[in-house]
Amino acid sequence: MATIKARPFDFTLDPARTALIVIDMQRDFIEPGGFGETLGNDVSRLQAIVPATARLIGSFRRAGLTVIHTRECHAPDLSDCPPAKRERGSPTLRIGDAGPMGRILIAGEDGADIVPELYPIPGEIVIDKPGKGAFYATGLGEILQEKDIRQLVFAGVTTEVCVQTTMREANDRGYECLLAVDATESYFPAFKQAAIDMITAQGAIVGWAASVDQIAEALND
Repeated sequence: MATIKARPFDFTLDPARTALIVIDMQRDFIEPGGFGETLGNDVSRLQAIVPATARLIGSFRRAGLTVIHTRECHAPDLSDCPPAKRERGSPTLRIGDAGPMGRILIAGEDGADIVPELYPIPGEIVIDKPGKGAFYATGLGEILQEKDIRQLVFAGVTTEVCVQTTMREANDRGYECLLAVDATESYFPAFKQAAIDMITAQGAIVGWAASVDQIAEALND
């Protein structure tokens, strides 16, 4: 057991029952020319967290702990992408359309894949999810139960959408959730701060928050 100086109060980490979930660190969201940039966003904000996220992943790997990566993407025929989702966003480029890195957010396309700096190593779990939350229409819940995981550390993008949604799903399922604040980001600084405030409010109503260095120190001591 290890104690992390977290917000709103100390988090007691049990490494043997902890997994890292890295949410949607995909080329379409992070790299210039991808879907995120076509929506008018400054992707440099998301690019800036790649080194810290790599450090966090490295800490889990060195400790021999479970690392799970997610990708938001859809079947090529869009059968798992409801029109209400596809029809929102950019008026000129939508999910399934041809983009600079292949069809936007389609499984198997270059843009839907994880950035090279954070690419999964053999044996790490990769979950393709059609929704914002990683539990929806995936096998994540069964994987965590099989591994007897009870605590989840979260990194990835964006803080207020897919990361927060998955944390809330996990909280409802009884997991203790810890957000790595410098390994998550939003295109909108105020949205990231608001999400962290909501997650940690009222005595960690959804979860805790700590830095990558704090988490890594607890894992690798």
